[in-house]
This record gives sequence, structure tokens and C-alpha cells, in this order.
Amino acid sequence: MSVADKDPEKLWLETPLVYSPHISARLGCNVYLKLENLHPSHSFKYRGISYFIQHAVREHGCGVHLIAASGGNAGLAVACAAKALGVRCTVFLPEGVSASTVDFMRAEGAEIIVGGKCYLQALNAAEDAVKASPLAFMVPAYDHPLLWEGHGSMIPEIARQLPAGTKPDAIFCSVGGGGLFGGVMEGCKAAGWDDVPLVTLETHGCSCFYQSLALNPGPFPESSTPPEGVRVERDETHGVAVAHLSALPSRATSLGASSPAAGVVAQALKWKGGIKSVCIPDELAMEAAMKFADDHKIMVELACSTTLTPAYRPSLFNKLVPPLGAERTVVFVVCGGFKISLKELEEYRQIVEADAARGGEWDVLCNGERWSVNK
Repeated sequence: MSVADKDPEKLWLETPLVYSPHISARLGCNVYLKLENLHPSHSFKYRGISYFIQHAVREHGCGVHLIAASGGNAGLAVACAAKALGVRCTVFLPEGVSASTVDFMRAEGAEIIVGGKCYLQALNAAEDAVKASPLAFMVPAYDHPLLWEGHGSMIPEIARQLPAGTKPDAIFCSVGGGGLFGGVMEGCKAAGWDDVPLVTLETHGCSCFYQSLALNPGPFPESSTPPEGVRVERDETHGVAVAHLSALPSRATSLGASSPAAGVVAQALKWKGGIKSVCIPDELAMEAAMKFADDHKIMVELACSTTLTPAYRPSLFNKLVPPLGAERTVVFVVCGGFKISLKELEEYRQIVEADAARGGEWDVLCNGERWSVNK
């Protein structure tokens, strides 16, 4: 039974799965794009967060006061879902969130409180607010099984939308704290696709998931010593080591979790179809954002274009999904995100061109290996 069957009054949309002639021709295979940018809040987060909030309202009633901490997209999803259900919500934001993002949340009826210089400080302020009010209820950004179940609803949709009898040779998605990836795994298990290879992508400056996988036996050849600035904690509930990053220097701020959900790390380490965990420089994500906008006339933020990087680098793609004779079919989850503008795309173009002019190569990490990509 699908999530939608269990919850027929779902708030999320069934988003399109579109065949990309541009990327398919470039990669020599069948490429499909799951357009999660088309939800009311402009990102996949609306699935799991609206699903979680519906459960909260059923349990606590319409007088519940929803509290969330967010750097942007999770807060937007909370605001949109709260408005749809007619309940109060307050979003705690760190300093520096764009005016357009704040304006969107307020237009949806959210109360906004700036709660610190970074996400963790905003989260601490949100947790204090929950403790202070009996009606308040915290909405998690990425670490909760109900979120993963809701996000996973995209996979049964993909199974219906692909040509009959088609199973992907790989599914690509970005990963930060692991909410989306947890949903992809939950959805694949529900669809009987637990043997499908999964590729996760993040940037070097937001690599808590990659660093966590590297600490545990599993997809990496051997567990590694964490780099400087990474603190390790053992999560006894799930039996895994988890990396905590002291800094998040990437421009892909929507991937900016300092540590991933331990439950998602544990599932990934045992994934039957195999996991390829990839880290790329910001410049490759910027390049993909520009090329995707040219191809498909769709703007996506860096957290999403990180996923699309292999679509524009065939040599990288072929390492991740080797051509073994049969025609390949792959799905890229276009997770969306509100934090992108024409001005930022132009800035990305200037950054990429300046970096490319300096020559050399970009470093890409995959399951403990270091690959070089020509600029």
C-alpha cells in the first residue's frame, strides 16, 4: 500500500517524470527527470513535511502551534502546509536568509523569528520555544521516519510513470542531512526496488553524509580517519558512527546539515543495490545549474544542481553507471529549492569561467576514491 493510499487527503502533488532528450543524447541512455521543484513550496520537502504535519494535526488538533528551524526550504514547506491546514506556525531562521524567502514564508502566514547566526542556533531557539508552550510542536527538517515515508511517495509515482516494466539502472539524488535520501530508500523498498543502485551527491563543503559513510564498514573499501574539522559520535540506537562538521563552507547552503540522520546512514550502509556516495566542488554544481537552465529552461538552486552534475559530465556519469551493453535508464531527482535567481546564475557563470581560466582539474570523491575532472 502506498503512502497516498494510506493518506488519500495528501497535500503534495504527483509531480511529472519527464524524459530529457538533451541529457539522454549527451549520455547515450534514457534519462528521466522527477520534477520535485513543482510543489507549492518549490521543493521535495513539501512531501514529507506536509505528511508529518497532517499526522501532527490529527494527533494534537487544529490548535497545535507548529515550530520549525530552517535555512529556507524546510521552513517554506512548513509554512505552505500550515496554511493549507489552517494551523499556526513559527519558523526560526538563522541570520542571512534572503528577503525573498522570508517574504514568501510571511505571505503563507508564517511567523518569522531570527534565532541566531547559524542553523544550529536557530534550532536551539526553536527547541526552547517548544518547551515554553504546551501547544507547540516541533517539525523536524530531515530526521524523522514520517518525513522519509512522505518523501518516499515519489518512488511509486516514478514506477508508474516510467515505461511499463522499466526499472532504473540508477537513481541520483542530492544528500545533506539525509531526509530526501531516506525517502528514496523507503520508496524503493515499497516499490520492490531495493536492488536499484543509488547515487548520492553533495559538495565538498557540505559532506556530512559522505564523511559518515567513510567512518563505517560498507560501501567504502575501508573506514577512514576523519579529516580535520570533523567530530565523530557513535549513535548507539542505529549502531553507526556519525560525522559532525564544524564548518560548512559550500555555497550549496540547502545541503548544509552539520550531521546526517543516523537512521539514514544505517540504511545506506546495508543497501542491497549498492550506494555510490559522491562529493563535488561547488563549481561543478554551478556549471550544472547553468547548463540545466539552458537545456530545460528551469532554474534550480545549487543543492539540486549538485545532483545533475553527472548529467553534464559524461565521463563522470559512465564511472557511476558503467555502460555494460544493455541500454541504460536512469532517474535524476530534481529536488528543487527556492533559493535561486537570475542574478545568482550570472554570478555562477563568472565564478566557473574564472576558475576554468586558471586551468587544472576539479577533484571528485566517490566511495573513498579521488577522481579528476577537467575544467
